[in-house]
Amino acid sequence: MRPPRDTRPPVARVLRIPAPGRPTVFVVHPGALAPQVYEGLAQALPQGDGLTVLDLGAVPDYADAALTGGRAATTVEALAERLLAALGPVPEGPYTLAGWSFGGTLALAMTHALPSGQRRPERLVLLDSIAATEAYQQPDDALEPALLLGWFAMYLGAKRGRPVPLAPGALDGHGVDEGLPVVLDAAVAAGALLPDTPLPGLRKLYDTYVDGLLRNNRLTAPHRPAPAPLPLVLVKAERSLIPDDETLGWLPLAPHGLTVHPCPGDHYTMLGRPDALAVIAQLLYAV
Repeated sequence: MRPPRDTRPPVARVLRIPAPGRPTVFVVHPGALAPQVYEGLAQALPQGDGLTVLDLGAVPDYADAALTGGRAATTVEALAERLLAALGPVPEGPYTLAGWSFGGTLALAMTHALPSGQRRPERLVLLDSIAATEAYQQPDDALEPALLLGWFAMYLGAKRGRPVPLAPGALDGHGVDEGLPVVLDAAVAAGALLPDTPLPGLRKLYDTYVDGLLRNNRLTAPHRPAPAPLPLVLVKAERSLIPDDETLGWLPLAPHGLTVHPCPGDHYTMLGRPDALAVIAQLLYAV
């Protein structure tokens, strides 16, 4: 009898193969949006450059936690090792390591977990990623509903291809039960959802989204990141998850320097907007 076929998607998804001697980019993707969202970025890179997505959504210990209450049976260090195993030997040409959102924490951890003698990346690029420093290692109850609902509206807009704008202060003082109808009304008005979209269905999507955030928050809580062994490049979206912190907490982890570059869009749409991709592609260029 043949063994059951493994139908899980690969962790390493090659979107563009580099030409001989040309740079390649490895970007750590924590899910929420499908990994195909990087196809536009692959096309925006210089001719001949490669791009491979390291998809945490294909790692069961990580992905399943978003469906089972947000508690992952793994660690940041173990995930870094898993991603390095999926990456395999580094290419002969120069390479960049990048990470979007929680993927930035993994990208930094990977630079410290590289096998002895293996070349480090030429660049380490953080795409609107929040540092796993003490300032941002918060208990679950510090993630207030109004904050989460605002992030969810951004996510919903990117997922549906229609931005979901909210009036300033629209969610202030609201819990989930009061705030989710506000998001639903805004999404219908923006054409992101149909007028007959049931609120319980949206609540289920919201709960899964929040469980994913809680999973990441719980993974970073015990994690103590070491300083980066090379300069850091931070690309910060105009509508970042934390708009008031210019460096998103990375300065203490950047002894070799930190440069911050603004990028059009919000935390989610920055991965698909052509004007944002033009900024990101230039900063990912490894040589």
